[in-house]
Amino acid sequence: MAVDTEREALIERLTGTARELRILDLEMIIEAGSGHPGGTLSAADMIAALYFHTLRLRPEEPRWPDRDRFVLSKGHCIPIVYAAMAMGGFFPKEELKSLRDLGSPLQGHPDRTRLPGIEASTGSLGQGLSVAVGMAVAGALDGAAWRVYCMMGDGEQQAGQIWEAAMFAGRRGLDNLCGILDANQVQQTGKVAERLDIEPVVAKWRSFNWHVREIDGHDMAQILDALDEAALVTGRPSLIVSRTVKGKGVSWMELDPAWHGKAPEGEMAERALAELRGERSG
Repeated sequence: MAVDTEREALIERLTGTARELRILDLEMIIEAGSGHPGGTLSAADMIAALYFHTLRLRPEEPRWPDRDRFVLSKGHCIPIVYAAMAMGGFFPKEELKSLRDLGSPLQGHPDRTRLPGIEASTGSLGQGLSVAVGMAVAGALDGAAWRVYCMMGDGEQQAGQIWEAAMFAGRRGLDNLCGILDANQVQQTGKVAERLDIEPVVAKWRSFNWHVREIDGHDMAQILDALDEAALVTGRPSLIVSRTVKGKGVSWMELDPAWHGKAPEGEMAERALAELRGERSG
């Protein structure tokens, strides 16, 4: 009974953290006047679970050798990670206001040379998994206990390099690697299914010798179960297919391609933040 109560408390806490991350994320995008709200909002629940439960990190020692590694392959969605890093103590929250400013460590795509705690400079879609696979190989060769996590987008699955990396990881049996597919259904110019359908994506990854679990990516209990399960898999890498909604939390952004890469302004910005804060409904 105590275990159930603790799990429920954890789920409640992380759900609240995801809500806070969405607010911070949208605030900094609005402040910058540019960014990618759709794909950042869809990833908030998973990022909350990773940064505040699963990943072994030391914010005060970002290059700690035994840390887990997180690679955001869909690099344009880095603001939600910046929000988590600020909440977690990697840098002061006030710095979030410098998103995309000239010279800021918080660029529109992650830059590992500017911000300690960023593992890979990403943004050219399709390349992040290859970086994560390289890290996983290095960890396996060293017999290290740390794990590698890589978040990808569903539109990104249209890139051939993803499948080269998936094939290699499956062949090498990299059980220290966990991929996360933020399947939010929409890419820059429209619905993924209408541009270049990636389905049946679960069967495809399984055919490359990956352990695959499909979840509701906005259900914190399912997210935690999937992350916990991935850590127990042996002999092959894991993939979590996280079914999400692009723009989650702002009713009129949800599943609308128009909000892939622009910031809301004026009254629309106020309405969006009010919805996320629970001050008004959609």
